[in-house]
Amino acid sequence: MMALGPAAATPVLRLVLLLWTCHIGTATASDELATLINARLDYMKDVAAHKWIHGEAITDAERERVVLDAATRAALQHGIAVRPARAFFQAQIAAARDIQAYWFAVWGEGNGPVTAPDLTTEVRPRLLALGNEITSRLKEAAGSLDRSQFLAALEVVGLGEAARNELWQALSQIQVYPDRLAQVLNAGVLRVGTTFDYAPFSYQVDGEPAGIDVDLASDLARSLGVRAEFVQTSWPGLMKDLAAGQYDIAMSGVSISLDRQRHGYFSPHYHSGGKTPIARCGEAQALGSLDALDRKGVRVIVNPGGTNERFVDEHITRATKILYPDNRDIFDQLIAGSADVMITDSIEVQLQTARHDELCPTMPDSFRTGTFLTRVDKGYLMPQDMPLKEYVTLWLDLRIADGTVARVFNQHLAGH
Repeated sequence: MMALGPAAATPVLRLVLLLWTCHIGTATASDELATLINARLDYMKDVAAHKWIHGEAITDAERERVVLDAATRAALQHGIAVRPARAFFQAQIAAARDIQAYWFAVWGEGNGPVTAPDLTTEVRPRLLALGNEITSRLKEAAGSLDRSQFLAALEVVGLGEAARNELWQALSQIQVYPDRLAQVLNAGVLRVGTTFDYAPFSYQVDGEPAGIDVDLASDLARSLGVRAEFVQTSWPGLMKDLAAGQYDIAMSGVSISLDRQRHGYFSPHYHSGGKTPIARCGEAQALGSLDALDRKGVRVIVNPGGTNERFVDEHITRATKILYPDNRDIFDQLIAGSADVMITDSIEVQLQTARHDELCPTMPDSFRTGTFLTRVDKGYLMPQDMPLKEYVTLWLDLRIADGTVARVFNQHLAGH
């Protein structure tokens, strides 16, 4: 059987060969990255064919900007320094243009393609997947690459010598941030994970971020001399997004819990309350205790993935649990009679009963005495990065002491 060299392999076959090589433990970081880059650049012939057939220019500045911005955001998820990462992604874009120009020149002499895979549905999803895989390998490979091995493994038809050397030069400059605080300061952006579904902490007004934690996140970013970028997460995905590096700090009325603390660091608490029920005012008195609402025929509505659902799962055994995925209009379900009661944080009950005359707390005395069904402290959740935690802790201590936190709470709770 004739051996199949790297240059003859298809993009998919290259990945198969890479995975097999990794499995037997002989691949180096240079080999793995070169194989992935090869596989991605091999698709440039398909990209060129699509553009040739449709009369499109090789250079698409707007598309390149989108790709570059997305790749830079992906680099931050892996702790890769922004400037050298961006230079590496630009080198890949330049190499892609180089290959497309080669094929345009070949086809210009005759026998150009008449069919090509669809860019939107076929090629770009594969390019995105390969790009993400390349980015995920950069941190591991940083500082350990071998130039001769990398260049020897990098073989794509149409890729010129200058472009190959530029790829290596950019790749050799990749750096890793020593910690998350250094990343925030160097990148100039604080990525704030928030759900936008939990008033008064985080919600949207006419599509714009609003809430207590949105205001405090902006203040935190200003104290760092960076801009705040709000990254939407969800309660079911909160910890997964933290582990994936999707955000630097979660500021969304996050309840402090031991389970979350095992995987991240919390700031000191900046608000204390507890779980308490809310219902339509006409039924509130009949649901004035946990025993009264945990009975057959009572429908308890809850948003999935957070501490509300955890409390219901641990304490409600006889009532019917109704999962409702959108916390932004879950209280409208109570008003409409689609459910009877919701157990949530006291501050949310306070806000929603002020907003809706139809809703009342079922245990109103708990607000006077502070004896809620549980104690719930709110804090800011971060990765297990001590420099960032120490900075946020000091910032929060100072903002509590100078009255900033109290003023922001009053601004968002007043008038409702």
